[in-house]
Amino acid sequence: MDGAINKVRMNAVENLFTGEDRKRIREGIAAKYRKVAVSPEGSFKYPVGLAGLEGQNYDRGILRALPEEVPASYCGVGNPFSLGPVRKGEAVLDIGCGAGVDTIVAAVMTGPEGRVIGMDLTPEMLERARENLKKVSLENVTLQEGSAEDLPFPDASFDVVISNGVFNLVPDKARALSEVFRVLKPNGRFMLADQVLTAEQPADTGSVVENWAR
Repeated sequence: MDGAINKVRMNAVENLFTGEDRKRIREGIAAKYRKVAVSPEGSFKYPVGLAGLEGQNYDRGILRALPEEVPASYCGVGNPFSLGPVRKGEAVLDIGCGAGVDTIVAAVMTGPEGRVIGMDLTPEMLERARENLKKVSLENVTLQEGSAEDLPFPDASFDVVISNGVFNLVPDKARALSEVFRVLKPNGRFMLADQVLTAEQPADTGSVVENWAR
């Protein structure tokens, strides 16, 4: 019952956003992450780069094997892999892959017999991910542009979906979550690291839009 109530509340807030609101949110996020694609330093209030990865207890063996430029581009809010393993041979989707650090980590975990798709909405971040991918010897990774609210994949495509610091930026979270569970295989796993609101949702949606669009 609590889950159903929370879903209704989520939809009630998100349905208040107009098409113009959604456009402003998307443009604001794109502007921020164009800068982050160059360097994440100074854009966040938490550790980024290698310090962020080490502080969130990523596998140090994997980190040591990566060229230093790859960890340096990390700006995630948590460690989705702390929720469970990615197994050899699995198919993995990274929603909001950014510079591709989690995508690369997942690709190492699943091995050459598996496959990983990194997807992001910002072309500049995808370009940074492509640059990072060129620095590692991995052939089981594909990168593509796309939105969490409309995943361009068939039903039951993935064993694991990961996401790091992205769903808090998605206006229609209910739709995005529905898409995640659509593309997951039966008994698939959704491993999410994100920021959450601990107070009441502001009644003034204008302030919410302003916060996301900054």
